[in-house]
Amino acid sequence: MTEKNEQVVILCGGEGTRLRSETEFKPKALVEIGGRPILWHLMRIYAHHGYRRFVLCLGYKGSMIKDYFLNYKSHDFDFVLDMRTGEKKFLNQGNTEDWEITFVETGARTQTGGRLSRAAKYIDTETFLCNYCDGLSDIDLEALVQFHHQKGKIATLTGFHPRSRFGVVRAQDGIVDYWQEKPIMTEQTSGGFFVMNKGIFDYLNDDVECVLETAPLENLAAERELALFGHDGFWYSMDTYKEALALNQMWDEDQAPWKVWK
Repeated sequence: MTEKNEQVVILCGGEGTRLRSETEFKPKALVEIGGRPILWHLMRIYAHHGYRRFVLCLGYKGSMIKDYFLNYKSHDFDFVLDMRTGEKKFLNQGNTEDWEITFVETGARTQTGGRLSRAAKYIDTETFLCNYCDGLSDIDLEALVQFHHQKGKIATLTGFHPRSRFGVVRAQDGIVDYWQEKPIMTEQTSGGFFVMNKGIFDYLNDDVECVLETAPLENLAAERELALFGHDGFWYSMDTYKEALALNQMWDEDQAPWKVWK
């Protein structure tokens, strides 16, 4: 895959309160799927499409994300540690990621818009990609970026078909004639996977309470500066412990549609 220059900004500073059993002691971005943090899975999706320059907007327990990547090879390879010098000698070192990662402390309580605004000074490309850290997809990123450039708007968001949290039942004359457990809905929801131009920063500020999904996106929509790229394929958001278990089951059964890399 051809290497791309555009940066990928990932908002990974939230507490993940609905995943409290997992996130009490670690950030949501480090909740594991198949023994790897969900953040790693997301970054692998982008890397598969040639995007290797990342800006991580840190917040809640952000130091743990730094430590994970600082000790990345230690998680994967056998090594000898010289306690006198602190030097590590890796014994079975294979291929590792060629990512460039900028770590930005954006505040433990800062909302999404404020986080993005505080990372602006480290974004060096006119167009950049942006995402949350809790949704995985088999999206065609090249098609998404091409769509963004074709529309010529400040921002493009991706619309996905979510799966209902509840079953759907219908009846005729009091007799059930249709039942489906948690169907995929026909409506679309914003699931992240943004492409943005630097003009987005005119709609943001670095205030703790600046929420990307409220006034900034509402104002862009009102000015017809927000495009929607529809994706009919796989998308799954990990908001709850049950959804984390579902993603792990997909991975364990080798039925993980987001695993687009080889």
